[in-house]
Amino acid sequence: MDRNLALNLVRVTEAAALSSARYLGRGDKNAADQAAVDGMRKMFDTLNIDGIVVIGEGEMDEAPMLYIGEQIGRCINTSLKVDIAVDPVDGTTAVAKGLPNAIAVVAMAPRGCLLHAPDMYMDKIAVGPKAAGKIHIDAPVEENLNAVARALNKDISDLTVTILDRPRHTELIDKVRKAGARIKLFTDGDVAAAMATCFEHAGVDILLGIGGAPEGVIAAAALKCMGGEFQGKLYPMNDEEKQRCISMGIGDVNKVLTMDDLAKGNEVFFAATGISDGELLRGVVYHQNNVAKTHSMVARSETGTIRFIETIHKLDKKPEYAK
Repeated sequence: MDRNLALNLVRVTEAAALSSARYLGRGDKNAADQAAVDGMRKMFDTLNIDGIVVIGEGEMDEAPMLYIGEQIGRCINTSLKVDIAVDPVDGTTAVAKGLPNAIAVVAMAPRGCLLHAPDMYMDKIAVGPKAAGKIHIDAPVEENLNAVARALNKDISDLTVTILDRPRHTELIDKVRKAGARIKLFTDGDVAAAMATCFEHAGVDILLGIGGAPEGVIAAAALKCMGGEFQGKLYPMNDEEKQRCISMGIGDVNKVLTMDDLAKGNEVFFAATGISDGELLRGVVYHQNNVAKTHSMVARSETGTIRFIETIHKLDKKPEYAK
């Protein structure tokens, strides 16, 4: 894997963020998402890769672009064969309502290394580097919280758990509160929430709860690059979803999926660009004279390097595909 692909992936997420941020606070999450998809897809066409979308906008009949199984990139003889996982907008509702923590994200790995996760729920747990190896998704909530508190040299009362604000998490929230930990609920975008566990300034120590399985693959790729830990278990809601797991080669729906199950090997790339302001990344800012500023990050699992990139875009000088 060419390390220069890392910077090219940032160009992909920048294009998505620049397009989607035009719809910040306008109340139309579908338009915000479609703009990001259009921008991301155009930029992918410029990369010297032979990519297959394994996590995308849905099946072929559901999405015109970035659908699961779509071949993207220049796709010539010299192109690297890779798996691509995308979420053009992690937090569409946040963009529509002008709320924080919406990001555009891409993960990439050699062909066959990213799990083609079915579009269903996944139970998740994620922690940063200091608590990696100390958790298990099947352990009781209090046991995991105590383990993370010890790893971080904190009292459990100083621990902050981030949980998606949904009715299905009522019991989980009660258990966390009974254990004595603090809770930070978020309304949308669980890739960003999982990433936040890897950065002390974000103020969260562990992610718990049920979210989307495709987002789980992207989060696992991100945390693999950042030295954290992610575990997941598919959460089918009915027999049809269980059968879907089996048809996609996941015979044991109760299997604990580690980062190596979700993002194999040590050549994983991850990039993200802020759409709205968040704990990790600042959102897109538009200035006068057709100038915009973006804030991104890119990481590689092979080296563990994490780069934060601030870019000033002179939009009238960009080629059409990059706007």
